[in-house]
Amino acid sequence: MKRILWLLVAASMLLIFSGSSFAISADEVMKKSQGAFLYQGKDFKSRVLMKLVSKGGQERIREMTMIRKNFGASGGDQKYFIYFFQPADVKDMTFMVHKYPGRDADRWLFVPAISMVRRIAAKDKYSSFVGSDFSYEDISGRNLEEDAHAIVKEDKIGTKNVYVVKSTPKAGDAEYSYKLSWIDKTNFLPLKEEYYDRKGELYKVFTADEITDVKGFPTATKRTMKNLLSGHRTEVVFSKTDYNTGVEDSLFTERYLKQPPKRLID
Repeated sequence: MKRILWLLVAASMLLIFSGSSFAISADEVMKKSQGAFLYQGKDFKSRVLMKLVSKGGQERIREMTMIRKNFGASGGDQKYFIYFFQPADVKDMTFMVHKYPGRDADRWLFVPAISMVRRIAAKDKYSSFVGSDFSYEDISGRNLEEDAHAIVKEDKIGTKNVYVVKSTPKAGDAEYSYKLSWIDKTNFLPLKEEYYDRKGELYKVFTADEITDVKGFPTATKRTMKNLLSGHRTEVVFSKTDYNTGVEDSLFTERYLKQPPKRLID
């Protein structure tokens, strides 16, 4: 009996000094989640349909092709290219991101109506992406090093076991004061995210509504972002999704922002 009590005390002390009762660190959970959500494969291509739904139920559509390529290991340099098909006011518009670990991403938007490439300033990364409830930063992801991460608890979403991770910005210029992420323990995809404002009130919720296996990669092919303050939401469906297609490096240049090759964007 004394031996059992001693072991329990020793285990309790170990938890106190280690600061965690989990078999994996929060940083490792988030690193795996970033890899599963944003870095799978050498490259990625999909036709994306965004439905913007107002509080009253009015709908607007955004249709685009999204292409992404990794340059180096998971969590390293990455580039995005997005071409818009509809509606008419954004047709032929293109958006490009060059993302780097440890510093702000470079972002450009080509607006065909004025035939101009516009550089998106770092301070604008929290602005709405083409009127949706996703920000520019949401599209390509946030650098993990910008937040401090802690596992709050283990939980379930439906039948899936998850880690709940709290991410708190290290600097005061972030869109949120903290974020909670429900990370699938099996594939490390984020199944849900809650964003809290500077008053600690929940204002935005992301959900991965459908997970599909694509070439062995679990992929969130249906996603929703809801703005709880405005009642507006954005529903996203990924189709014709593919990995490791051999995307050429030359796509991610200003030249193709103005004249994207049809063979790559169709």
